[in-house]
Amino acid sequence: MAAVEGAGRAARGTGEWARHWQYAELPGLDLLRAHYVRHTFPRHAHDGYVIAAVTHGVEEIGLPGGVLRAGPGSVVLINPEVPHSARAGVPEGWGYATLYPSRELIAQVAEESGAPRGTPGFAPDLVMDAQAARMIAEVHRGAEEGNPLAADTLLRGVVARMLQRHAGPLPARRIAAAGAADAERARDVLEARMCEPPSLEQLADELGTRPFALLRAFRERYGMPPHTWLTDARVRRARLLLEAGTPPAEAALAVGFSDQPHLNRHFTRIVGVPPGAYRRGRTGPA
Repeated sequence: MAAVEGAGRAARGTGEWARHWQYAELPGLDLLRAHYVRHTFPRHAHDGYVIAAVTHGVEEIGLPGGVLRAGPGSVVLINPEVPHSARAGVPEGWGYATLYPSRELIAQVAEESGAPRGTPGFAPDLVMDAQAARMIAEVHRGAEEGNPLAADTLLRGVVARMLQRHAGPLPARRIAAAGAADAERARDVLEARMCEPPSLEQLADELGTRPFALLRAFRERYGMPPHTWLTDARVRRARLLLEAGTPPAEAALAVGFSDQPHLNRHFTRIVGVPPGAYRRGRTGPA
């Protein structure tokens, strides 16, 4: 596993390792290859898509529709903004190769490959496709070996395969009319006041509703309570800062965490690697 030497180690001493990075020749894509045993991902969501091939062990993915178990040869497909969690499904944990394509990259491949019109969305959350799983692993291999022709060819091939076989128009979230507008306004407030967020009661007062009604509406709209969503949003914003070269300590304060250890704890749980390793995977050594 020479390709991951020097990469961020999620938990030294437990047999866990992870590398989360970008290959300059594959714009619009994040790459994660990892083996996790004790690590658990709390409920969170992504701006873009997730296409993950489990290579060994079993991953348990918590989705709005229930818990899925993914083993070798399976491919996990998650659309943007879908809340999910993950953990090991067997004592030895799980290993996987994951692609995080942006919305723009998916739209480009969809248009070029003749996928259904409209914003693409995957219908199944999990498919058994050993060939696609191998292709995903080979995208990583090509990138790690510095072979842009192979990596890009395989990337577009596997994305087109998934779109043609498993995609349609992105499903629209069905939201009860009552409270939906309050939930969206609450999100706007939390995003604007990320460093000094109001309490749930204060937020409800500002919006002219009651705390429990707002909590229920927010869960229905975003799949998680406001405080969990805020932590996820802070980590997302921290990722953008780290990608721009901001030191982790500065990024922590800029998004509302009390200090760098506070950022480290939540960032590592949600992203799978510490902030420093994530930054090095994009900007080179600090």
